[in-house]
Amino acid sequence: MLTVSRVHLQCDVPVVGCEIVPYVLLQRDDGFFMTDDDYQVAPVDGYCVKYKWHRIQSDKKVAICSVHPTEQATVQCMGCVKAKISIVKSYHCSSKCFFDAWPHHRALHERAASALNEYGIQDEEIFVRANNSGSGRLVAPQSNPNLSNGTKSSNAAAIAQKNGAETWFEVGYAKTYTPSSDDVGHVLKFECVVVDAETNLPAGHAVYNTVLTSRVIPAPSPTPRRLISVSGDEMTGHLNVDGRLSSSGTFTVLSYNILAAEAASTEIYSYCPSWALSWPYRRQNLLKEIVGYRADIVCLQEVQKNHFEEFFAPELDKHGYQALFKSKTVELFNSNGNVIDGCATFFRKDRFSHVKKYEVEFNKAAQSLIDAMIPSAHRKSALNRLLKDNVALIVILEAKFTNQGADNPSKRQLVCVANMHVNIHQDLNDVKIWQVQTLLKGLETIASRADISMLVCGDFNSVPGSAPHALLTSGKVDPLHPELALDPLGILHPANKLSHELPLVSAYSSFARIAVGLGFEQRTMSLDPKTDEPVFTYYTREFIGTSDYIFYSADSLAVESLLELLDEDCLRKDTALPSPEWSSDHIALLAEFRCKPRTRRG
Repeated sequence: MLTVSRVHLQCDVPVVGCEIVPYVLLQRDDGFFMTDDDYQVAPVDGYCVKYKWHRIQSDKKVAICSVHPTEQATVQCMGCVKAKISIVKSYHCSSKCFFDAWPHHRALHERAASALNEYGIQDEEIFVRANNSGSGRLVAPQSNPNLSNGTKSSNAAAIAQKNGAETWFEVGYAKTYTPSSDDVGHVLKFECVVVDAETNLPAGHAVYNTVLTSRVIPAPSPTPRRLISVSGDEMTGHLNVDGRLSSSGTFTVLSYNILAAEAASTEIYSYCPSWALSWPYRRQNLLKEIVGYRADIVCLQEVQKNHFEEFFAPELDKHGYQALFKSKTVELFNSNGNVIDGCATFFRKDRFSHVKKYEVEFNKAAQSLIDAMIPSAHRKSALNRLLKDNVALIVILEAKFTNQGADNPSKRQLVCVANMHVNIHQDLNDVKIWQVQTLLKGLETIASRADISMLVCGDFNSVPGSAPHALLTSGKVDPLHPELALDPLGILHPANKLSHELPLVSAYSSFARIAVGLGFEQRTMSLDPKTDEPVFTYYTREFIGTSDYIFYSADSLAVESLLELLDEDCLRKDTALPSPEWSSDHIALLAEFRCKPRTRRG
């Protein structure tokens, strides 16, 4: 006989579009425990498990707060209704919620007004309260589909049970279930029971095991980020709505630290709802964001190996990307087994072809350096300092598109894309500088062998003005730079060896070169005027700053446009990153480049 010992959900807040995968633990007569995944090939002792999902549909109509999606809405913004903004964004759980969110919410109105070129919205008409009838229903347009979405479910096969004002609909018969818009505002029930494999009927005195979720919430939708031309012209539309905007002679590059699932804990990010930190939700939200940018080249950091193999590679393949990955070499053990992350690079197969790949393991480079420079008596301590298991992935690509404006259109257009994640420890600046210098020397070697454009992307864990940033952008580091003072292994001196000949420029510094004109201050409000870099690419309660960059070789590439930066008005004032809208503690950077004529470096 087989019995169900335990059933639970990793997260009881279901989100539209995010698959729910229950955990089911079984027990055999001999006391052996097993998960239900173990018997998928064949029944166990003639028994298997039968699943069913129900949706509890109440006669009471419910709307969900757009800011706090686990709360029922009591206020609706009528400005959104007039401006024809998505109705789900108009709801708030209280007037305080509405006013707190107003700086961000007002931007929705301004964008809608700008797009439609119609009218402004009067503040006194902004919201309405729930009526005073005691029903708790919102004063809302009769045509609002979100208040009646459960009554027309295409998934509902039959009414399972009616109890007073509640009706139970059967909506699924597999172990997993992905909520749809029809489920918003309703509770789901998961049910499983051991059945006879031949009759498909409950076995003996088998008990139906059930789990209830909270109300299904809509997938949060962040404000779209626009592509801004460095000439000062705003590109038409939004990247994640209107598709890839690059022309045939340009290409786009995305760099994004997606925050490894192993690091996304409620202890570290206590301000983020637990359901928004769960990997089933985050992976779908990250995928939607990444695919929405439609970049030609995508560089991701903190990608767990199992997530690359089981999710990102196959999912992005559906969108025309080829995938390459370089993992770290040391696995970390946790309750879910061994976990290891690394750097993943994807490129559109219709835009580029793969020429070559180089994998950089800084542990190997450190071992060689220590063997050559450090006396035997000090090698152990030197290894402890330098071996941090960071990696980089270098990919050589050949463009398939027309190289407009080049001096020789028939010539091969090669692009070298380096994807790097630098050591994070703030007390190991010498290690950061050494890792960056090691990568740059390798790229110099590649550049000396071919006429090739360079792109260096990643999370460098180094703020603007730091020694690694200076090395990348200036080709050298001032010998008096304070970060060179701590060099216990003697690997940074003499300082003049910290140099390279690659003409690298930070893509986002191009914003500073936009001619002063209409909207200039708005477009540069998230740039630090002292460094011309973003004010932040990493935003948590503990740290706000810039550590992510896209560097390019200025002698062969020119920036055409950049993805606008997030500013603090785009984030709720009571939280930080990650959030329900943005599933990483970093923000994505994207730049559009055009190849330009140049003289080959000698």
